[in-house]
Amino acid sequence: MEKTINNKEIKSSFRDPSGFLFFHEGVLYRQINEIYKEHYDHLMSSGLYDALVKDGLLIPHEEIITDHLQKNTAYKIIKPEKIAFISYPYEWCFSELKDAALTTLKIQKISLDFGMTLKDSSAYNIQFRNSKSVLIDTLSFEKYREGQPWVAYRQFCQHFLAPLALMSYTDIRLNQLLRTYIDGVPLDLASSLLPVRTRFSFALLSNIHLHAKSQKHFADKTLKENNRKMRRLSFLGLIDNLESATKKLKWQAHGTEWADYYNVSNYSSEAFQQKKQIVAEFIDIVNPKKVWDLGANTGSFSRIAGNKGIPTIAFDIDPAAVEKNYLECVKNSETNILPLLLDLTNPSPGIGWANEERLSFISRGPIDMVLALALIHHLAISNNLPFRYIADFLHRMCRYLIIEFVEKEDSQVQKLLHTREDIFDNYTKKYFENSFQDYFLIRKYKEITNTKRTLYLMEVHNAQ
Repeated sequence: MEKTINNKEIKSSFRDPSGFLFFHEGVLYRQINEIYKEHYDHLMSSGLYDALVKDGLLIPHEEIITDHLQKNTAYKIIKPEKIAFISYPYEWCFSELKDAALTTLKIQKISLDFGMTLKDSSAYNIQFRNSKSVLIDTLSFEKYREGQPWVAYRQFCQHFLAPLALMSYTDIRLNQLLRTYIDGVPLDLASSLLPVRTRFSFALLSNIHLHAKSQKHFADKTLKENNRKMRRLSFLGLIDNLESATKKLKWQAHGTEWADYYNVSNYSSEAFQQKKQIVAEFIDIVNPKKVWDLGANTGSFSRIAGNKGIPTIAFDIDPAAVEKNYLECVKNSETNILPLLLDLTNPSPGIGWANEERLSFISRGPIDMVLALALIHHLAISNNLPFRYIADFLHRMCRYLIIEFVEKEDSQVQKLLHTREDIFDNYTKKYFENSFQDYFLIRKYKEITNTKRTLYLMEVHNAQ
């Protein structure tokens, strides 16, 4: 009879018969089942684990000697290093998804040198640690058998190559298909959406267009009929082909209003620097452990927190702004900032089985501090959101809030009102303060000189 243990299993790992993740007393563990014993032992004894961890490609873990945590099916219990913030492929910019793809292929190539291969290549197995992509699934490996094809090939194409090609050739916003298709973008759909010229690329022709046709052809065949032999040299050739195809895919971040926002904003250089100083002062008062910057644009204010050693998630709705931010992080080896895509008016929902396999945006909080700078006028005027709705949402997200109010006379607000009727009689500084005071205590506020803008430091009522 199986032992009953008070553990909270992670909903995202229930599909894998090799093991699963769970929390016990707030600590993250992974159970490795007996069925995976041979593969795990080879991973650890072959030197592959050590090589990948040393290169920063695999999350490290420690084996836990205990029997009070494990069920009867357990072979071992390990304690993996915990990722500070779990993000998903539909929240990544183009270069984040591309880097995750190349990390997956690099791991596969190294694994073959140690007699192992990846049995899956899910984008959800990759996370960003210190702004670098890393594999978090210790159970993704299996012993390589001469002649076997790459079983994770289709998954790689659906999770990485197809969405990257669609973002590169068709529309950057098509990464949101990954939010709809949790098992990756169907190749027949990708093939139909890609322009004709992609058929003149051998890599895209073979790995997406012809691959989609072969999937349809073999859909009714048995596993034995589908299981073709592949020599090791051909295996390596496939990986090289996928790597070359992925590297060639490009997307230039330009042409959007918000990616160039700071170049056309109405701030003087003095006012902009004063705003930075006030934000830094407010952060120092609270000294938060973690920060979310909502509407971060290219990350100018996220870096104030990041440069203080505070892990900061820089959210923005604009793919170009997030792309520029991420490339800046990579260029400067910044480890405390993770740029992510987020539409705050339609944030990432809980998806997958029972809406629990992938967490919603709000359930990944609450956080110590939120920055909401140059954001409220867009929510209130562009999206018709009442101040009390915004305040209620933000107070469920954080303990402390640095928020900017931009008065109606400001040129940026007037720009929003230029093409619509001004029906926003309640868009006033006083009404804003009264609405937020139902949820927050205003700890401090400062006006930015020679502007119609005020910065507030707020704290949630009765915060523990």
